[in-house]
Amino acid sequence: MKKILFFDIDGTLLDTNKNIPESTKYAVKELKKAGHTVAIATGRAPFLFSKIREELDIDTYIACNGQYVVVDSEVIHKESIPETDIVALTNKAMTNDHPIVYIDHEDMASNMESHVHVDEGLGSLKFDQDPIHDPNYFEGREILQALLFCEEGKEDAYEEQFTNLDFLRWHPLSLDVMPSGGTKAKSVKRIQAHLGLEDKDIYAFGDGPNDYEMLQQVENSVAMKNGVEQSKSVAKLVTDHVDNDGLYKAIVKLGLIKEM
Repeated sequence: MKKILFFDIDGTLLDTNKNIPESTKYAVKELKKAGHTVAIATGRAPFLFSKIREELDIDTYIACNGQYVVVDSEVIHKESIPETDIVALTNKAMTNDHPIVYIDHEDMASNMESHVHVDEGLGSLKFDQDPIHDPNYFEGREILQALLFCEEGKEDAYEEQFTNLDFLRWHPLSLDVMPSGGTKAKSVKRIQAHLGLEDKDIYAFGDGPNDYEMLQQVENSVAMKNGVEQSKSVAKLVTDHVDNDGLYKAIVKLGLIKEM
């Protein structure tokens, strides 16, 4: 029976230098040759991993932590943050000098022309593009996700006020902001239902806190050694570090491909 495999990007498909290991390229090629579906499940917006999709020939993916879902190049699910919440969040953030970056499926924009927290946070991801400056970018657009930039502990006041939004920290200076309940795990289920697959045919690989629900839910789940303890604690298998061919080793161990 053919399988579908969901891969996180940063720390899973990409090593610590933001490159795709040659062993990973081999594994993806062999999986596809065997007729399996290779998919991506990431917190990134679609335009921030288009080159990865092109290089690995992937057209099924979960983006923005579950808010944008594509199967065989067709959008099957999209959920945005209500504009009223974006406005209220922005107003509160501005009073605290906390920048906001608005993200839709095509681009991202910052409400501040420059801020050291935005530079440091996004800089750590080594994206090949920076957010444009447009404080009104959210108007008339479907904002799938926002980035709130603030120090650890400062998010408590936001979480208390915006109970219909979820805040997930991914950097000491930044959090993902999403509609409440939006997760990779729920969108894995959406794709599973769309394709009519059984639980035993679903595989998931990840390393970060935004992979926790997915790795907990999926029957065949793999966490990277470089991952957070929370996600490693629920995965069925913990593989080697991403920089030590961990992804390739896991796929071989699972019997889905042969060794190089």
